[in-house]
Order: sequence, then structure tokens, then C-alpha cells
Amino acid sequence: MPRIPLLQRFSLRCMPFRHKINMGITLIVLLVAVLISIYVTRLATEALLDEGKRRGTALATNIALRAADSLLSSDLLRLSNIVNDLRGVDRDVVYGFILDDTGTVMAHTFGKTFPVELLKVNRLEPQQDAATLLLDTGQGHIYDFAAAVRIAGKPLGTVRVGLSRGKIVESVNDLALTITLVCGISLAIATLIGTQFAHRVTRRLNALREHAENIVCSELGMERSTFATRRHCWDTHRCDDRDCPAFGGPGKRCWVMLGTRCPRCSAALEAGTLPGECHGCLEASQPGDEIEELADAFNVLAGALQSRIEELRATERDLTRQQELLHTTLEATPDLVAMFDDEGRCLTVNRAYADFAGREPDELTGRHEKDILPEAVAGAFAADTVRVFATGQPSHLETSLQRHGKTHHFHVVKVPVFDETRRVSGVLSTARDITELRDYQGQLLQSQKMESIGKLAGGVAHEINTPLGIILGYAQLLQDDVPQGQLRDDLGIIEKQAKFCRKIVSDLLGFSRQTESQKKEMCFNNSIMEVVSLVRHTFSLENVEIITVLDDRLPIIYGAPDKLKQVWMNLLNNALGALPHGGIVKIRTRLDIAHMTVTAEFADTGTGVAAENLRKIFDPFFSTKPVGKGTGLGLSVSFGIIEDHQGSLEAVSPLPEGTITEPLPAGVLAAAPQGEVPGPGTLLRVTLPLEPINPPPPPQEG
Repeated sequence: MPRIPLLQRFSLRCMPFRHKINMGITLIVLLVAVLISIYVTRLATEALLDEGKRRGTALATNIALRAADSLLSSDLLRLSNIVNDLRGVDRDVVYGFILDDTGTVMAHTFGKTFPVELLKVNRLEPQQDAATLLLDTGQGHIYDFAAAVRIAGKPLGTVRVGLSRGKIVESVNDLALTITLVCGISLAIATLIGTQFAHRVTRRLNALREHAENIVCSELGMERSTFATRRHCWDTHRCDDRDCPAFGGPGKRCWVMLGTRCPRCSAALEAGTLPGECHGCLEASQPGDEIEELADAFNVLAGALQSRIEELRATERDLTRQQELLHTTLEATPDLVAMFDDEGRCLTVNRAYADFAGREPDELTGRHEKDILPEAVAGAFAADTVRVFATGQPSHLETSLQRHGKTHHFHVVKVPVFDETRRVSGVLSTARDITELRDYQGQLLQSQKMESIGKLAGGVAHEINTPLGIILGYAQLLQDDVPQGQLRDDLGIIEKQAKFCRKIVSDLLGFSRQTESQKKEMCFNNSIMEVVSLVRHTFSLENVEIITVLDDRLPIIYGAPDKLKQVWMNLLNNALGALPHGGIVKIRTRLDIAHMTVTAEFADTGTGVAAENLRKIFDPFFSTKPVGKGTGLGLSVSFGIIEDHQGSLEAVSPLPEGTITEPLPAGVLAAAPQGEVPGPGTLLRVTLPLEPINPPPPPQEG
């Protein structure tokens, strides 16, 4: 017997499977036992400590109720009896004392010397009924419980009780020891059971291995034998056909043997379709467990290999026909198809590729890609081919080529071709002419945008203007019927906001018709503050704080106040939608005299905008919100309004460093999911000129 090196003998790979199973079961049980011990011990510790705190609070509150009458009558003897009874009530009590409303000790359990340091800790607030504090005495920890003594809501004094934390911890340690012993006993039992289980499993696996070796050593088409089973096929089918090849031999079954008297099984084996055709036989056979079923599968495999070889030969003939069909298809396709090797040489091309290059396919074979394509794109195509060879990943490229004085747009796809070793042996290039598609796509996109905007604007005007008119009319009528006061002021606000909503509908129609609005001189800061005052309370309910840092030079611009207020409202609502758990919205205005512009920055600590979406957020109907949460028109309308004011609107995400330095509102971090931090935030910057670039002509007199 050859000697096995010591390290190899004890390696996990060479370890018997029985030992692996036993070791795995032991490790799993050990891990589960340790986790359960830790978890149960922790739960028990917390439960016992919480129970101790509740017990101490209840004890202090009970004494406070008993001592109320004695404090009121200054009965020191009864107070002393109440305090001294603490020792008999609970063995964990370390001390107890009662204070009057001036902080004077009326009774205590300390004997002659009272530690005055206790008076300085765990003091109750005037409206506080009870408090708990963990004290470190240097020799141990004590839970100090304070309870207020009140009669008819008037404070008369305070009861203080101290419970030892060490005795509670002793109970916890005893419980942990018990749990550890139980887990150890469970581990030993599981190890013993695992050993017996591993022995039974490996014994069957060894028999299966021997069976597999017999199949490997046998010739195809001959009878197969397997290890002993509980039931034979003639017992299952209750047949007495002694002429059947499967009869009499231990482990021989008709559903896995060729030439049996079972017509269905024999035909299935000849066709290599078992267990499809013999599914009923297999279900009725109940051959045993999964290992015996696997042995049957080996027998089926051996019986079907012969037919599989014939199928492979037929497949070879089919592949030849398919190869010819593929060649015909490539020749007929209008796409430009070519194959290149790792040095960039052309291996084969189809007719469309050769016609585009103006040569015959045989002339292009063996030439480099840069020698075939125009110089303007040859370098990029060759570099893309090299990249596909290096990475093994497909490549998508859109490019333009000139042919007969006309620009053609192509979508080029290059995919790697792998050999049997998974090495890239070639690159297949396919180029499709998408010139007409791109033209149609651009026209269709523009027409769809304008059609959608027109439909939306008409629908909004039709559906909203009528209820808005009713709201506005009733608000105006009610103002005439109520006297001056808060109610009339509230009705005025309703009227003002209804007019504002009606203006928004009008602006949406104006956006679709691309009309200009009426502008006048206005205070830039005041328009922002009017909107902030309107939404500040609503934002505070969502735990969102609005911070304004406005330029104190009060810049005056030439613009449409209502439309700009609509922009500020859209930007604030957009920031609120990005703050699901609250946060900060910081508004900053800055006057730039040198460039004659004024800038407003709306920064939030919200979820931010992905880099690929920064250029899309101003497109009509583009929204990252869920369905029903946004229309995607807010920023688009705002962009159109700012553009109408000859200004600019841009987005930056994440926030530039130092934009918001103020602390977040209380509760933001607590409301956020665990592990989630606020940010990265978004900054929307509006820049407007102080004076119109092309001012309107002055009104003519007369």
C-alpha cells in the first residue's frame, strides 16, 4: 500500500466523506448552540434588568403613596418604620430614604452616617413623577429610584430607593451557565446521531461508486447490474415472466434494461427517452431512496449512449446543412457583416459589406480593417476591435460614414467569438444603416412631445378651470357677507391662491403655445419670501427646515412675478419630494453687479439625482418619482419660464462641499432607515439678468 504524505492525509479534501458529514453536523450544531446561547443570554439579561428596574420603580412609588400622609403630618416615627420595612420587602434593597419638599432627610436606612452625596444625584424635576439612575459606588453598581410624593398634585417630598445590580447579574450568570450546559449536552447528542447517520450514508455511497465503476467498465448495450434493492421489478409489476432478461437477477430492472418483455420500457430505452415514456413504470416501481434512483439513472445513461451516438452523427449532418443556410442568410442580409482576427485582418465578409466598400469579398479577405474603411472612422473602428479582444465584452457604437455625398448613420455591434478554450479567437462586426430610423425617430419624438403637451394643457384647462372658477366665485361672494376679521382674511387667501392656480393653468397653455408673459419691475427677494412664507408651515410638518440667506441689497429685476413664484414653488416642492425623512432646504440669493445678474440657489439634503438623469430632469414628462407621484412637468415648466426671462436653470448633484453646514433637524437621522445617511443632495441654480437683454418697446402715446 503506497504511503500517503502526512499533510495530504489530514487535508479536508482527502478526508473520508463520513468524517466530513460528521464534522459538518457537529460544527453546525455547535454554531447554532453558541448563537442561541448568546442570544438567549442577552435577552434574559435585558429582561431581568428591565424587571429589576420596574420592580424598583414600583417599590419607590408604593412607598411614596404610603409616606404621603406621614409627610403631611411630619410623623417621623411612621416614616422611619416605612423605610425600615424596605429590608424585609426585598433582599436586593441597599438603602432607602425620604426627603421633604425642602430636600431635608426625614428618614433613612443608613444608621448614624448618611452619605450626603446621594442628595446631589437623581433629582426630580418639578413635574417629574419618577426617575431611575445607575450609580457606581466604586464597589459595585446600584440602581437609584426616585419617586415624587404628591397630594392633590402638590409635591410634598421625594422617596429614594437603591437596589443592588450585582445580585441581578448573579441570577443572569446562573441562567447563562444552565443554557451553556444544555447546549453542550445537545451538541454531544447531535454528534452521536450524526456519526450514525454519516456511516449509513457513506455505506450506500460506496455501493453506488462500485456500481458506477461497473457501468464504466461494461460495454454499451449490455445488461447493467446495480446493488441490492428492497423490491425487484417483477415484485413491483407482479409478473412471472421468467423469459424476461430482467427476471431472476438481483438488482436487474426492466425499466433500465434493453430487450425486456415490457414493450413500453424497451421502446423507450431504444429511443433514449427514458424516463419520459416509462414515467408510469418508475412511479409504480418505488425503487428506493435517491441513491438507488441515481443508480437507475446510471443504467439509463449506459443504455441510451448507443442511441445518442447515432443522434450525434445525424446532428453533424444537420450542422452542415445549417452552415450552408447561414452562409446564404448572411449573403442576403442588408447589414454589413464581417469577421476579424486578433491582428485586425478580415477573415470573411458578406455581400453587403463588400458592396459598401466597392470591392469583391475575396479582395477584402486578409486586409486590415483600417485599409478597408474611410480614414475618418478607421482608427476608432480598429481601436474598438482591439478593445473587444482585450475585454471579451460586446461593443456598441454609432457612427456616420459618407457615401456618394450622403451621410449614413450606422449602428455597429461587435461581439467576441470564443474558441473551445474560451479565448477570443475573432470579432464579428455587424453594421446596420439607421439613417432613416434616426430621422423618423426625431420627427416622431418631437411630434409626440407637442401632441402630449397640447392634450395635457387642454385637459387641464377644461377639467380645472370650472372648479377653480366656482371656488373663486364663492370666495369673493363670502367676502362680501362676512365682517372684517380673520375669517375674511382667510377668504382673501383662498381667493388669491385660486387665482394663482388659474394662472398656473394659463401658464401651462402658454408653455404649449410658447407665448411670452407680461413682465414688470419686481423685487427678487420678496417674490421668494412670499412663496417661502406660504409653504414654511407645511414643510415644518414634514420635518423640513427652510433656511434663507438673501442678499440684503434687494435686487430689482424685470420679470413676471406670478410666473417666478410658480418657479420657486416648483423648486421647493421638488426639494420636498427628495426629503422623505425630513432635512434642510437652503435658499440663497446673490447679486452680481459686475455681470448684472442675480442668482437664486435652492439646495437640499435629499436623495440627489443620478448623473445619467441630470440632463433629463428638465425634459417634459421626465420624472424619477413613482407612478402617481409626479407628472414630470414641474421642472420643465420652470425651465421654460426662466428661459422666457432670458435666464438659466441648472442642476448640480451631489451638493458642492460647504453648501449646507447647518445641523439637520432633530429626528431626521432617527426617521431614516438603519444605515442610511442623508444626501448627497441637489442644488438648483437660477440666474436672471437684472435688465432684459432685448427690452420691449415703450408704449406709444395716443
